[in-house]
Amino acid sequence: MGEFEKVMCANRGEIAVRVFRACRELGIKTVAAYSEADKNSLAVKMSDESYCIGAPMPTESYLNIPKIIETAKQADVDAIHPGYGFLAESIDFARACESEGIKFIGPHSKAISKMGVKDVAKATVMKNKVPTVPGSKGVIESAAEGLTLAKEMGFPVIIKAAYGGGGKGMRVVWKEEEFVSNFEAAQREGAVAFAHPEVYLEKFIIDPRHIEVQVLCDEHGHAVHFGERDCSIQRRNQKLIEEAPSPALINNPELQDEIRDAGVRAAVAADYTSAGTVEFIYKDGKFYFMEMNTRIQVEHCVSEMVTNTDILRKQIEVAMGRKLDVTQDDIKINGHAMECRINAEDPLNDFIPTPGTVSTYEAPGGPGIRVDSAAFNGFQISPFYDSMIAKLIVWDEDRNKCITRVRRALDEFVIKGVKTTVDLHKRMMENPDFVSGNFDTGYMARSKFVEKMKQRIQDEKAAELARREAEGFGNAKLAAIAAAIATQMKKGGSVAAKPEEGGVGNIWGLAGRLDLMDLKSKRRM
Repeated sequence: MGEFEKVMCANRGEIAVRVFRACRELGIKTVAAYSEADKNSLAVKMSDESYCIGAPMPTESYLNIPKIIETAKQADVDAIHPGYGFLAESIDFARACESEGIKFIGPHSKAISKMGVKDVAKATVMKNKVPTVPGSKGVIESAAEGLTLAKEMGFPVIIKAAYGGGGKGMRVVWKEEEFVSNFEAAQREGAVAFAHPEVYLEKFIIDPRHIEVQVLCDEHGHAVHFGERDCSIQRRNQKLIEEAPSPALINNPELQDEIRDAGVRAAVAADYTSAGTVEFIYKDGKFYFMEMNTRIQVEHCVSEMVTNTDILRKQIEVAMGRKLDVTQDDIKINGHAMECRINAEDPLNDFIPTPGTVSTYEAPGGPGIRVDSAAFNGFQISPFYDSMIAKLIVWDEDRNKCITRVRRALDEFVIKGVKTTVDLHKRMMENPDFVSGNFDTGYMARSKFVEKMKQRIQDEKAAELARREAEGFGNAKLAAIAAAIATQMKKGGSVAAKPEEGGVGNIWGLAGRLDLMDLKSKRRM
């Protein structure tokens, strides 16, 4: 297509800001497509042009393909960046862009069709000798067919929506008698969330690690990886913390190379172009292909930090038809990086979203600290969209130093007005298992991390209350002494005089009586 003059981002929040910054550095004009709820957003303020595409409901704005295409044509853009979420992995959206001569900054719709449908993706990567989890060869047509296969493989099994993603449309089945109800539930979830009820079946690997490989492929047959990321700290299949490289592989460079190379082979098998992520599950020294995210990931930043590469900018360059300007040998993994997702959620109340107004927003800074966010003082967190406020990304020379720096950054992070997950991340950074790298995708639930966090907070509050009560009793003692001194001085007495001369001695007697009262009180306790 050639060089872009103007790019629209069909997304919102921090990823829209991220796209616009990359475009500015490339000398490309930017267009914001926003919903009514985002009219005062940072992305709108940063863009060269902005157009309202509909009401706050995603189906009326960020998921409204005809309106987005109409607006793109009105703005006369060369390309659309979909960001992540919403339409980022939509075959229909990619095809709509292609049919209108608008470049979709992502893979071609043919690659999405190969990797976006999970059972098709599995068959695709197997051609390039990428290991996969045992399971069905395609979509399961009926609960009876699925149950027969599940019995052959042995329980537990996992039922997955063929068009699923983001942890939705997945059901783990532990017993035969639970299969049919879960099969039907997975079909319903797939139909509601992805407009496709098709499901497939896999053997369920209990509590593996989630390790993914960041890849980038151009339109000239070149493909590279930017190392792996570990995303095993999850809650209900939603990632909370990501890091690179994986602590599970740091001392096993041979296996590290194997999984990274498998990621590239998977992308090549799909004739993939653009940035993407190949996800694996890993346990007991073996890894298996799980799926490919045909878009830029939320956590791409940690790979950028350890390779000193702007992956998103290179994604745009590749979309313009440029050749990759790096080879695999050029890409070096240096140090360690972590990302904490700072969400407007209440961890102590089942992570319920906490929309509202951010009254104070102060991001941390200093060496090795990066914050990707669209928040500011007065920022409105909408109930219509994802609850993420910011991504805290931290780099240092090794993992231990990185954790120390994350702690410091979290201590500096100030967000007032809504409840957030900052405190959860602080406590995770102090957790011995996390610090030692001894965790997997089941860790949060198995260790009852949130439940223990609640109890610790209650204990801390009780201790603080006891301390304040103790201080309050001491202050009352001092107040009584001060009042007695003031009364004595009003009578003309001297605080330095002897007791028999009407001085302060009787006040010290009062202090003694208060001490005695304190002692008796403690004995009763």
